[in-house]
Amino acid sequence: MSLRVAEAIAVKDLRMEVRNRSAVSTVLPFAATMLLAFGFALGPDRLLLIQIAPGLLWLAALFSSVELSHRLYQAEASGGALEGLLLSPADKGAVYFGKAAATFVQLLVLFAVTLGIVVVLFGLPLGPAPGLLLLTVVLGIAGLSALGSLLGLLAVRGRTRQAALPVLVLPLVSPVIIAATRATATLTQGSTTGIGGWLGLLAAFDAAFLAIGYLVFGHLLED
Repeated sequence: MSLRVAEAIAVKDLRMEVRNRSAVSTVLPFAATMLLAFGFALGPDRLLLIQIAPGLLWLAALFSSVELSHRLYQAEASGGALEGLLLSPADKGAVYFGKAAATFVQLLVLFAVTLGIVVVLFGLPLGPAPGLLLLTVVLGIAGLSALGSLLGLLAVRGRTRQAALPVLVLPLVSPVIIAATRATATLTQGSTTGIGGWLGLLAAFDAAFLAIGYLVFGHLLED
């Protein structure tokens, strides 16, 4: 039953995104503009661009996740559906998992597009271990989605909390961004040294964020 609830929530959110195209119309242009601005600002030094490309890539993913997290609950808040979720007998943790899954899919698509921009614009090599790079991306995006889907609920409870969303997300998600950036940089430089440690750190934070989200989502919904 909980799995069906999570699936229904995820499918509903993804259908709304396909219909409204908010990520395509707002989040993706923002991420692309940021990457282009840094590319032109840093000049034609290809070696420098390759060195900073992983950090810029995950920075774009971070800011995209903040914007998506805010938009995740806007439709429910404006239509009074949050109260419906609160009164529903459905498992609130399953609702959270559905929200996180929908955010994960959207962020993964956005990341793939921005990665293509970075590869073309900065000449970033994908390295000799594309499987490990893909695993890094999946674990990093999972961490951003898990935390953003939890804290995004706070953004629809008033202007103060909406303004404070980046302040809440950025410090908490810093370990994920650091680990994902270091792992991506190592792999794109053609090495796998220390990758296991970074991937383990990402997996640990993903599990912690998902567990916390499952436990406290219902309480935040009642607040």
